[in-house]
Amino acid sequence: MAAVCMALTSCQGAQAEEEKSSIRIGISLYRGDDTFINNIRSQLEEKAKDYERERGIKVTLDIQDAKGSQNVQNDQVERFISLGCDVVCINPVDRMDASQMIDRAMTAGVPVVFFNRQPVEEDMNRWDKLYYVGVDAKETAVLQGQIVVDLYRRDPGALDLNGDGVVSYVMLEGESSHQDSLIRTEWSVQTLKDGGVPIEKITGGIANWERSQASAMMEQWLLAWPDTIELVVSNNDDMALGAIDALERAGISGVGVVGIDGTIPGMEALEGGKLLGTVSANKEVYAAAVMELAASCALGQELPGAYPLTEGTYYWVLQEMITAFEENQ
Repeated sequence: MAAVCMALTSCQGAQAEEEKSSIRIGISLYRGDDTFINNIRSQLEEKAKDYERERGIKVTLDIQDAKGSQNVQNDQVERFISLGCDVVCINPVDRMDASQMIDRAMTAGVPVVFFNRQPVEEDMNRWDKLYYVGVDAKETAVLQGQIVVDLYRRDPGALDLNGDGVVSYVMLEGESSHQDSLIRTEWSVQTLKDGGVPIEKITGGIANWERSQASAMMEQWLLAWPDTIELVVSNNDDMALGAIDALERAGISGVGVVGIDGTIPGMEALEGGKLLGTVSANKEVYAAAVMELAASCALGQELPGAYPLTEGTYYWVLQEMITAFEENQ
């Protein structure tokens, strides 16, 4: 029975022929200039150093930026495998188009740890050496909505600026093809409705997670609906910061803005009173889960018990609400 359990919980069916003293991990990022991904990258580098110190095993990270191109990312994965990487960690450019990377990894017998952008279930079910580390998008959205619900229950006037009994909001969305964007948009609004916040949508738009795009979009909305927007719901912190930039340029104060990710710039905005709140996953735990899972795969060891997998494939990082008003609750 022990042997069977080992086989079921190991990244590689058989033990390595000889004990390794070093591992090589290839990491491909969908875009290196994404603020959240940069935070995770920094943590991954730190966790690799920690792993070396604690385990005495040399860890070489080969980190590449796909710059938003799936073709580039496919080539990077091919290169990782040709260089003999023991495991590949991928932040997919296109979650709907991971099949080529999976094909190559399966052929070479190299385990894959996806993170942040979840491939479709059909692809994830193709092989037992495919894993995913990320956050539950519905949980993220519900927590974001709850930030607004809590504030409204505490002080309706903080959101209903004109006192007409309705909170007029705009929605900033991430990429249309990203599953988190779709789910965050739906469930954040549903949570507001379920929480009894009287809302009215003015408009919304796709700003692709980017601060500059969100800023330009918000600037146009402020021109089209002056003195009307009372709340900005954003799928991530960067777009929320873009909205804040536009509000500041227009000299408008009092409009509530909520984000997601708990990035460093987002936390600074929250501490400065510019952001009502954000939803954050612990970046250290996030990166540690990717690192420990990848290292176990590379060494052919039993999967780390500290990061239990749902359905033997998914590790969901816990999240929390962080608000500007929690100290006074």
